[in-house]
Amino acid sequence: MIGDWYTQSHTALRTALDAGKDLGMPDGVLINGKGPFRYNTTLVPDGIEYESFNVDPGKTYRIRVHNVGLSTTLNFRIQSHNLLLAETEGHYTIQSNYKQFDIHVGQSYSFLVTMDQNASSDYYVVASARFVNESLWQRVTGVAILHYSNSKGPAAGPLPPPPDDIYIYDKEASMNQARSVRQNTSASGARPNPQGSFHYGQINITDTYLLKVVPPVTINGKARAAINGISFVKPETPFRLVDQNKLRGIYKLDFPSEPFNRPPVIDISLINATYKGFIEIVLQNNDTTMQTFHMDGYYAFVVGYGYGNWSEDSRNSYNKIIVFRSLPWIEMMLNMLFSLPNIMMVYPGAWTAILISLDNAGIWNLRSENLDRWYLGQETYLRVVNPEENGETEMAAPDNVLYCGALKGLQREQHHFNSAASIFGGGFNVFTLLLALFTPIFISR
Repeated sequence: MIGDWYTQSHTALRTALDAGKDLGMPDGVLINGKGPFRYNTTLVPDGIEYESFNVDPGKTYRIRVHNVGLSTTLNFRIQSHNLLLAETEGHYTIQSNYKQFDIHVGQSYSFLVTMDQNASSDYYVVASARFVNESLWQRVTGVAILHYSNSKGPAAGPLPPPPDDIYIYDKEASMNQARSVRQNTSASGARPNPQGSFHYGQINITDTYLLKVVPPVTINGKARAAINGISFVKPETPFRLVDQNKLRGIYKLDFPSEPFNRPPVIDISLINATYKGFIEIVLQNNDTTMQTFHMDGYYAFVVGYGYGNWSEDSRNSYNKIIVFRSLPWIEMMLNMLFSLPNIMMVYPGAWTAILISLDNAGIWNLRSENLDRWYLGQETYLRVVNPEENGETEMAAPDNVLYCGALKGLQREQHHFNSAASIFGGGFNVFTLLLALFTPIFISR
């Protein structure tokens, strides 16, 4: 697990964001929750606990890397070792070799790494920030140690260098790297559409949404971020409970399919998606920062990246060799049971196009995975309703569902129990974690 790390509390960071400030440079980059190995006596103080991976020469290891940070793209590399990409977020990829790899916020990749070096010393494992001023951010580089069982000494010398384009902000190299990732459809294992009935280059698109983001603006005295001029505000009443109880006026189904030509506003506006439709969503990033977006409920088929503003002619550059983008690691356990979120990167000044087959009824979140932009309102939902089944195939809400907002009068007395504690001996464990995480599915998606 790699990620940027801030020592300030979330409330302090939110206060700064409300005032129009950026998150700024993090206090560090962690690897498995630990600080950097002291690769530089000036930049890194003594006494910091760091991560170490113990390996045997000649063996090949699967190393799964997850960017669990707030907002920083990280470049991952292992000194003197080759990274053979084999999987991304639950799907096999065409195996390709890399010396370094950009991993954006929320994304996960698996690499096969063969321990083929002579073990004259240990080796550095590095996670460093991308799309930033490298000279200023040098002190927030995450460094771990790869330790051979027959190693003859500690790692020494300079860190393996970042991509050659780091100093001139050449994002094209990173985008080309993203384009090189392809799903391996010949590999075994479950995947969508196993019968081959979908030919994604031939399905007619039923709806197109061009979702544009720009730098935050001030609305009602606070900084806010928006998609197509709508800065989303959290509802007091969860959407599924609104629908089940046939309430009106809680949200609108008027989310614009293209950017509004007016100042942004704060609203609760959802995309009125068509069940069994085939929707094209273009994420247009006119902000100055690298961003990733998260889609609940579906696999998103990434078909194109490009710089500049998307137009209908951009479809000519789509690649119908589908790339699956999926979920942040922390949600893997839940999403095997409930939903299949997606993480798509969108480069600054560029666009990413995805295709989605809307065969999963529900109200599904589409948001920025960069936590600063998400907090400031950069999200919406897709409301997908099957007009024929009236919720009959949906699981009923649990007896302890929490009612709030306009439905708070329906709230029943909550009965708390400690079955998990009695079974597992008390404390916070996987069983109690599952109980805590399952219930919110019926409160709000």
